[in-house]
Amino acid sequence: MLSSSIEFLLNNELITINDANTNTTVLEYLRNYKNLKGTKEGCASGDCGACTAVIAEMKNNKLKYKSINTCITLLYSLHSKQLLTVEYIESKYLHPVQQSMVDNDGAQCGFCTPGFIMSMYAMHKNKIRPTDSNINRYLSGNLCRCTGYRPIKESLKNLKKYKNLDSDTSKVFKKLKKIKLKDVVLYNDGSKFYIHQNLKSFKKDFLKSKNPSLLVGGTDISLDITKKRMNLNEIFYLGQNKDLNYVRVKNNNIHIGAATPINDILGTLKKYYPAFYKMFERYGSEQIRNVASLGGNIGSASPIGDSLPVLISLDATLVLDGLKSRKIEMSDYFVGYRQTKLRKNEFIKEIIIPLKSKNNIHKCYKISKRIDDDISSVFMAINTGIKNSTIKSIKIVCGGMSATPKIAKATEKYLKNKKITYENISKAKLIISKEFSPLSDVRGSKNYRTKIVSNLLDRFWNEYNNKKVTVYDF
Repeated sequence: MLSSSIEFLLNNELITINDANTNTTVLEYLRNYKNLKGTKEGCASGDCGACTAVIAEMKNNKLKYKSINTCITLLYSLHSKQLLTVEYIESKYLHPVQQSMVDNDGAQCGFCTPGFIMSMYAMHKNKIRPTDSNINRYLSGNLCRCTGYRPIKESLKNLKKYKNLDSDTSKVFKKLKKIKLKDVVLYNDGSKFYIHQNLKSFKKDFLKSKNPSLLVGGTDISLDITKKRMNLNEIFYLGQNKDLNYVRVKNNNIHIGAATPINDILGTLKKYYPAFYKMFERYGSEQIRNVASLGGNIGSASPIGDSLPVLISLDATLVLDGLKSRKIEMSDYFVGYRQTKLRKNEFIKEIIIPLKSKNNIHKCYKISKRIDDDISSVFMAINTGIKNSTIKSIKIVCGGMSATPKIAKATEKYLKNKKITYENISKAKLIISKEFSPLSDVRGSKNYRTKIVSNLLDRFWNEYNNKKVTVYDF
């Protein structure tokens, strides 16, 4: 059954809406339509965290809490969820995360504070232990220019001192269960917003579309709205499509639905590809990983998309769908700057990653100006099969060195079937330094990038030999 409106909970209020512009962001709705101005606009690009709010979704009959950037989240993607703002968590008394911030002097100018509070609230609701590594992960998407972060981190570490004032969630659970999960089509001023629950109904509308925009997390496409002031006429939200949201391990492959949020695939990657998993600790922020997908990262076709070199190095395959279904190797998918072999009215359905053999060594190296939530100057992924100190197979793929993610074919050819010695690595460094002609831009000069890819082979050599490596990722 088709619906022409969405329903969601705004704090405890049930909202039914169908008359907003389809390009309206959650931040715009909160501030301009609901007068909830604790949620701030800082960057309008999902980088600073001032706009952070929390959504609660039903997963396996439990409420799962996620921090999000409301500045790049489109309003209609809230269908069947609860949106929690900073105004909600304070009732008669301050919530423990708020009181702890007060007691530990965690706020100065205060502009960023509501966003920090909501990131802390999500961590608190998900019962995440406030270790240094967990705090760094959950707060990596929130920037503060005043405090130096120490008192904010202390606020989280001291939460156990406070009585838990969380309200009963059973009522929220019942309200969300009453919202019917059905296909939605919204019309406003000539624009359309689609929400499909399965692949069949999505394809029916998608194949008729003339200018579709596919939306999952909005970490890239929403910037067309917030930065370029564009109007997207046909938006297909895939975040609730059950046929595009999954992680399965079968037949010696990992199968990932193209719309599956990054945080939902990390457990599987940690088991099979720990370097890929660790890379995602520096991919965006917790808010970004909660909504962004591999399909979206691949679909944007950015030469500095961090997951792309990794997937190519792992010999990943894409399942493309449309009028017909077909498979294509990731290494063949990119043809030019933001150009791919994706045909008209075709979309990425699935990513298939083969499981490596026991002899393989897989490494990911991200070089950027800051550790968290930053775009790479250079990225390198190396996948090698080594037996008896001989390189039997090798894949070296770099991002940020060309208009597309690029394989270092000459370097691979030299190293294959060679002994892994420092002399051979040194010769490979000379070869790889001549393989690329990168551009100079704000993230790094041509000479800098060329030097980095060469030196990363040194880093691989040292790590292979278990030598201590001092890493300066800036």
